[in-house]
Amino acid sequence: MRLSLAALAVAALGACQQRAAPAVSEPSPVIPAPIVLPTGSGCGPEIARTKAIVDSDVATGNLNKPVGDRFGADLAQAAAECAAGKSGEALHLLAAAKSRYGYR
Repeated sequence: MRLSLAALAVAALGACQQRAAPAVSEPSPVIPAPIVLPTGSGCGPEIARTKAIVDSDVATGNLNKPVGDRFGADLAQAAAECAAGKSGEALHLLAAAKSRYGYR
């Protein structure tokens, strides 16, 4: 009888013990792909480099999409001036856009 009471007590204690909490996995950090920046000089590559950086910043969440869209529109205007052969005006628009959105 004592053996069965002891076995019952051990079983009851085992049932009351808390189990270890399941391991919670941490979300893995998002590691963005490296940015491939266009090379070259002149207004075209300068604008393209800035656009690549802005696109990357939007993709990683460092810049919200509405701001990225406005910045992109400003860059498109600068690119149009560059394509029209107005390098000085294009670079001026690029500098103004970068300053407006806090880029160097």
